[in-house]
Amino acid sequence: MTDWSRLLTEQRNPASESLNELSTLEMLQLINDEDAKVVPALSNELPQIAEAVTAVTESLAAGGRLIYIGAGTSGRLGILDAAECPPTFGTDPGMVRALIAGGSEAAFRSIEGAEDRPHAAAESLTHLSLSPPDIVVGIAASGVTPFVLGGLSFARKKKCSTILFSCNPSASTDVEADIKVIAAVGPEVITGSTRMKAGTATKMFLNMLSTGAMVKLGKTYGNLMVDLRPQNAKLRDRSMRILIALTNVGIEEAKKVLTSSGGDLKIALVMELCGVGAERARELLATHNNSVKDAVRNQAEAGR
Repeated sequence: MTDWSRLLTEQRNPASESLNELSTLEMLQLINDEDAKVVPALSNELPQIAEAVTAVTESLAAGGRLIYIGAGTSGRLGILDAAECPPTFGTDPGMVRALIAGGSEAAFRSIEGAEDRPHAAAESLTHLSLSPPDIVVGIAASGVTPFVLGGLSFARKKKCSTILFSCNPSASTDVEADIKVIAAVGPEVITGSTRMKAGTATKMFLNMLSTGAMVKLGKTYGNLMVDLRPQNAKLRDRSMRILIALTNVGIEEAKKVLTSSGGDLKIALVMELCGVGAERARELLATHNNSVKDAVRNQAEAGR
């Protein structure tokens, strides 16, 4: 049985014992000071995060899926990261998935008891037909969430790669996962409220994990998101600006190329940078793993 009182995320923070006696500004300063501890905690884990990014990249490149599992705040943050991948990186909605204890309803309304059912995650993963090269990321601030631990155990039985993210060093030692990222952010300003520092650390970790993998998969050109889907005015304008910035064409020419590419920025970039038509641009991208840089580089080398 878990001794919750010994978990770091359940400890009382001495700095905030008189929280309700502070002025508003003093309270916010305290919260801000505690939040500042998140970045160093994650910095200490950068080698493990890099290992996790590599593992996710390899899984996705092999046709697998990145699947987050979590409960409460952890589950909701997994859903947020998964939902942001298609509009940011042009991924198929099935590439990055997220499971939360209690199902989709728990994303909007707390279903606390759901996290205590270890077999529920296995059932959800079975419904997704989990199999290699899928990779499963368990998100558990406490490191002892039964739903998450059950999901990781099931994934390992299925021979899938596993990653654990937690904020509890002691509890995490008992968890079996291929890679562990443990951000020891310390006790929360409000005791046990892991939506605070632990939640911030989780969001930062997921940002690094998915962004790092997508960059490695060629979803960006430098720091520009070239795999976006221009489905609103802002993104259409961004596509135009990216094309102009990377090719130095004028506005009218950029409009013409984007129209010829069917609004696909990657195709437009290869068309302009390689001096080819839309069909040839599609062929070059298909041949070079949909990477603009690789397509342009190899076309240049072929022309020498």
